[in-house]
Amino acid sequence: MLKPAALGGLFIGILSALPIIGWANCCCCLWIVSGGVLAAYVAGLNRPVSVTPGEGAILGGAAGIIGAFVWIPLTIVMDALLMPLQNAVVGSILQNARDLPPEARDVLEGLREPGSAVGRYVVGFMFMFFAGTVFGALGGLLAAMFLRKDVPPALGGQTPPPPPPPFEPPPLLPN
Repeated sequence: MLKPAALGGLFIGILSALPIIGWANCCCCLWIVSGGVLAAYVAGLNRPVSVTPGEGAILGGAAGIIGAFVWIPLTIVMDALLMPLQNAVVGSILQNARDLPPEARDVLEGLREPGSAVGRYVVGFMFMFFAGTVFGALGGLLAAMFLRKDVPPALGGQTPPPPPPPFEPPPLLPN
């Protein structure tokens, strides 16, 4: 059960750490819920029975926690790689936009200071940890409920094969 949770956690952490793609988490924690779904789906692939909703929630929550621990180092690395570009863009804006209000100028200057990122990492990790646990569990629960293998035929499931006919011995012939 650890491998599906780790795979879901990698999915959550990597996609949440990417600069523009990570913004999709603003849409109902999209990557976090999807990572929980992925964990429950992978866990049920090679099993003869479906993942129970409780197992799906546990898998999704574990994927959310793993995703938080994957997210933090990737975000630090991505920020370190993109910091020169960010400083160039902010410097260009400050140099060319002379009519900026002082408040906007202060915000842009704050983006250039490396010390301001530490608070963002702490808050981001706390968000990823707690939201990852809750919304990952929600994704695992939904996957367990919607990807069941024992769905009745009336709800779109497959009909079971008919039972074999009962064994009847051949009739006895009179002598």
